[in-house]
Order: sequence, then C-alpha cells, then structure tokens
Amino acid sequence: MANSLHKISLAALAALACATPAPSPAAPAAAAPAVQQPDRAKLPITVEADSSDFDYRNEALRFRNVRITQGEIRIEAQQAAASGLDFENSRWQFEGEVRITVTGGFLSSDKATVDFRNNLVSRADIVGRPAQFEQKRETQLARGRAARIDYDLTAGTVKLVGDAWLSDGRNEITGPALTYDLGAQRVLAESGPAKDRVRIVINPKPRPEAEPPRNPQ
Repeated sequence: MANSLHKISLAALAALACATPAPSPAAPAAAAPAVQQPDRAKLPITVEADSSDFDYRNEALRFRNVRITQGEIRIEAQQAAASGLDFENSRWQFEGEVRITVTGGFLSSDKATVDFRNNLVSRADIVGRPAQFEQKRETQLARGRAARIDYDLTAGTVKLVGDAWLSDGRNEITGPALTYDLGAQRVLAESGPAKDRVRIVINPKPRPEAEPPRNPQ
C-alpha cells in the first residue's frame, strides 16, 4: 500500500482528533516567509577555535572547539573540517556536541553537515541519538527529535527522519518522517507500514480546579 501524506497544523491538532484524513495530500500551503534576514549576507562571518590546522597541500582545514558566527546564526562543535575558508560555496563537517543556533531556536546533534551558499548558511543536516531542534514561533514552542534532521534555512523547513517526534508544547505527532514548515506552522507527515503509521496524541487542556465549598456562617 502506498504511503499516505497528511498536512496537519500543530495549532489545530485538537480539531483533527475525530477527523478522517483525506486520501490525497492537501493543497500546498502558501510559501513561508523567509526565515533569514535579507541583509544577513552582508554581515561578516567569524571563525573562532582553540586550535586550527591548515593543510595547504591538500586544501583541508581542521578546527578544535570551533564557533562560527554570523549575526544570530551560530555553529559550535568540538571538531570541524572544511575544504577552505570559502563561504560562497562550501561544505563543513562538524562533530561532537554540535549546536546550531538560529533565529528563535536551535538544533543539537552528534554530527552535522552545513552548506554555505552566497555567504549564508543555506542548509544543515544533523544526525544524533537523537538529533533535536527547538523553534519559538510567536506564542508557540515547537520541539522535535529524530535520527536525522534536515534544516533548510532558505525554504524555512525542518524535516525529521527516523522515529520522528514533534510537539507544540501540548500535542504530539510521531511518524517515520515529518516535515515542519516554520512559516506556515504546518506539518507534512509521511506514514509507512502499519507499524510506522502516523500517530497524533491530543492532550486535553488543563481545567481550573474548582474552589472548595465555603463553610456556612
């Protein structure tokens, strides 16, 4: 049986508790607003490390306890390797306590591959046990974890693959793969075999405790 796709708004999970998902994918959401600041490419990129090793013959760079910063974007790891200090078009490998701070949130993992395009972080693919992310959107705090997380900063999407779990702070959704649109705050959930079906947990809102009866005068 072919995989089914469901597009779900985290803010409206409760309304879907009794609904039957449509057999075909929902219409594509409107394009999400850009996550990056439009002028961030003009900001300098700073690389700091406890130590560095430049192998000019093989065009390889290695850093220990490195931090790369550009505006609000920050990447930290115990080790990093790259083919050169060219942020126009380069790929970096990070290992050991990787933490990527982005606007309003962060990602953490054991390993990460980060692509720089046109002096900007364009994409970060992280793996861990598990890889995790957190993003604050207005009054909502989205948190997720999976074996691998692909964060496309240009598109404004986070894809969680492998035992994926996503929460808006009260409701939860799990599945083999979940794609979270940061701008539209929507989730595309991909189901697999019966044991890997999409699962939504709707937690009831807490009710205010009733006041104890007052003693008669």
